[in-house]
Amino acid sequence: MCSATSLLQRLRAGLITCIMSMCITSQPIYAAEHIAPTPWSSIVSSDLSRLMPKSEVRQLIAGETEFVSLHREYMSAEQRAVVLIIPDWQNLPTNNAGVNFLRTHLNDLGYTTIAMTVPDINWQASNEDTQTENTDPATENSQQTIDTNETNSSAKQTAQDPETTAKHVDTIEYVSDDIIDDYKENLIARFEVLYQTALNDGDKIVLVAQGASAGVLIEHYASFPNDDLEAFVSLSSYLPNNERNQQLNTLVSTISPPLLDIFYSNDNPDLLLSVANRKRWVKRHSKYDYRQRQLFGLRSEPAQHARLTKEIDGFLRRLF
Repeated sequence: MCSATSLLQRLRAGLITCIMSMCITSQPIYAAEHIAPTPWSSIVSSDLSRLMPKSEVRQLIAGETEFVSLHREYMSAEQRAVVLIIPDWQNLPTNNAGVNFLRTHLNDLGYTTIAMTVPDINWQASNEDTQTENTDPATENSQQTIDTNETNSSAKQTAQDPETTAKHVDTIEYVSDDIIDDYKENLIARFEVLYQTALNDGDKIVLVAQGASAGVLIEHYASFPNDDLEAFVSLSSYLPNNERNQQLNTLVSTISPPLLDIFYSNDNPDLLLSVANRKRWVKRHSKYDYRQRQLFGLRSEPAQHARLTKEIDGFLRRLF
């Protein structure tokens, strides 16, 4: 009798467990809602507003985007110029690659410094452009037909003469033109606001830009904008795209402002391969206000910071 009761209890417990499992599995499973990460520029702006002295932080607006600039007054008997400092992309205006040292030590030499935060990099810029190009089904079908024909013709050409389609390794792009152009557009929008703000502090404006930010701004000034500069100081300027980086060698010799081109011995390999060509183009276009300086050692060393400041101050004192 006891065994029968025990067996009945076991069957009842198993039945309850089976029913509960069926109820659980029958419930719909919902995916977790995707939460976009906080933009890098927002984090940087928040940190600078919280950690930097309140007297230095100034909020500026470019279009619908708000960004932070760090303002420091000159601390000499007379003001020599206003220096606008723009770091490399995805870098802080307080980075230890020379930018923060210039921002804080040029004041003692008679320069007002204004450093700004850079915009985010939109790594999906090319994908977004591709998705918005074709919205009409008829257009998509015709485009697919064209692409198919082009693919077939290229395949036939490759089969007939494979050497004609071979490409040198230099044609490989690191970053697409769409991504660079998107960053360039956003950076120039901020730079225009920063430039107009600097006019309230003085009429002599000097631009110090670093890395890829310097590269796109050299492209910008090669189109002869209305913003006049007393001088342009380029720190390790390059563009992460082989074709545009080669074009940059020519553009440094065509911009109107006097240009000081500074690079380090352990700098970007593409930049180190380009410095000789920059001198050749400068000679061809007779840009006599171009100077090129190489700094040795790590860019984070205090001795390099001091030499960087000395090179920039010496270059500017020859101009005005």
